[in-house]
Amino acid sequence: MTDLWVVVPAYNESARIKQTLDALTAQTDLDFTLLVVDNGSTDDTVAVVESVTAPFPVHVLIETEKGVGSAVDTGFRHAIGAGATMIARTDADCLPRPGWVAAARAALTGGAGLACGRITARHDEHGPAGRAFFALLVSLAAAFGRVRPAHRDRGYLAPYRMHAGNNMAVTAALYEACGGMPRRPSPTDRLFLNRVRGTTSAIVHSRSMVVENSTRRLRAYGVLRTARWYLDRGSADLTPDPR
Repeated sequence: MTDLWVVVPAYNESARIKQTLDALTAQTDLDFTLLVVDNGSTDDTVAVVESVTAPFPVHVLIETEKGVGSAVDTGFRHAIGAGATMIARTDADCLPRPGWVAAARAALTGGAGLACGRITARHDEHGPAGRAFFALLVSLAAAFGRVRPAHRDRGYLAPYRMHAGNNMAVTAALYEACGGMPRRPSPTDRLFLNRVRGTTSAIVHSRSMVVENSTRRLRAYGVLRTARWYLDRGSADLTPDPR
């Protein structure tokens, strides 16, 4: 078994997960094990994954407890139990760029406990205007996070910096030390980041870890409600899954 695992939580992603798997197959560093954690899909997600021929080991795990946090936590702990010392995560509607795994490995072997990457919008879902708006939302959410009182507690060992759950890598030791991903529906990213910040200062932002993010929430929710979601002002009647 390899020491680096990639965990991909998935729920009803049969239409998109093949593209994610193709992006992982195109990595410059293929020395990893892939674990797809299916969170009770009712479509052909698992069948699509099992039909793929990949240059790395591929495993599928079923998590019946609903919520992305539960799927991620189960996947990470399964990987650690199988010998992983480093775990990277992306999502089943995202496209990691070819150097993503290599950059994650470099960050963690270089001394980071948690590496947070850069997200950008997928090119196949919106034109330039939509991608520019997505970039603006990410920037505003990052700025809001830095000034939010809840993120500035004196007990934190590192300053707040926006962390996207679909583009992260963490050592097994740190994951267990901080308590892991909250087992709950989205949002979970900020809660996990603050658990890490309360445990260590060894957090880096790697601009070489790039993931193209789905913008389907923008299409489903519209501009204002998407802004509300990303700025963490409460989900109101919105659900974590915009489909």
